[in-house]
Amino acid sequence: MQALDRPAWASLTTFHASLSVGNASARRYLSDVNMFASTCDETLAHLSALAELVRPGEQVIVLQVPQIVVPPGFSMLKRASGVQMLASRRAHFAGATEDIVELTDLDAPEMLALARLTEPGPFLPRTHRMGKFIGIRRDGRLAAMAGERFRFPGYTEVSGVCTHPDFRGRGYARALSSAVAASIEARGERAFLHAWKTNRPAISLYESLGFQLCAEVDVAVLERAADDPRNP
Repeated sequence: MQALDRPAWASLTTFHASLSVGNASARRYLSDVNMFASTCDETLAHLSALAELVRPGEQVIVLQVPQIVVPPGFSMLKRASGVQMLASRRAHFAGATEDIVELTDLDAPEMLALARLTEPGPFLPRTHRMGKFIGIRRDGRLAAMAGERFRFPGYTEVSGVCTHPDFRGRGYARALSSAVAASIEARGERAFLHAWKTNRPAISLYESLGFQLCAEVDVAVLERAADDPRNP
């Protein structure tokens, strides 16, 4: 198994083990950290193990290169195709500038509000604990941010890239994405990221920064049936 094929699983079982629950068959992030869950493969026993980690009526998100198989007792609410992009070994990203600040727990409420407004992906009260986040402030407001999500040996994902509608068109997404990737590169790791397959503007932006398409990913929102008789 290539770690990038199942980035959530690779992350849940390494750097983010302390932010997750589960076992060698299935794992998920704590409910206030993120919605992602994963199994180590698509065998029935491992898919069934996911039900032990999800409450009846609760939703989780699965993202992986292999086609998603719906576990017993779950239904698929949404499904979409995405792309996975990996930083070229020839890419050299620009680091932080004086306009970019590191975000902390004190900024968490503003980060959550910005993410809810712009919907860069699932973002919960403690999503910012998954990695380093940086931002740009204007007139005391959090105008834009970006940070790290999945992380496992050798790789870290650039994620949470978003700009408040009042501040778009100023190049903040480019600057922040490049700065996050530069920080990852400085650790001796390779940056990667995900985008919706239909989001050509985002894909073009990341290609211009030095990211290359490496795989398509299957993404689905799964919900455990409210009447699933197995233990919650």
